[in-house]
Amino acid sequence: MKILLHAVFIILTALVTFFGLGPVLFADGILQERLWTAAIVLAIYIILVFLYRKSIYWINRR
Repeated sequence: MKILLHAVFIILTALVTFFGLGPVLFADGILQERLWTAAIVLAIYIILVFLYRKSIYWINRR
C-alpha cells in the first residue's frame, strides 16, 4: 500500500512540474501572467505536500 501511495504522489508531482512549471518558464506571456501561474503551481505543490503527509500519517496509523 505504501509503494502505491508513493508512486501516486510521485506521478502527481511530476505532472504538476511538467504542466505547471513548463508554462511558467517557457511561456510567451507577460510577466504578470507568469507570476500568477507560478503562484497557482506553488499552491498546488503545497496542497500535494499536505495531502501526502496526511496520507502517510493515516497509513502508518493503521
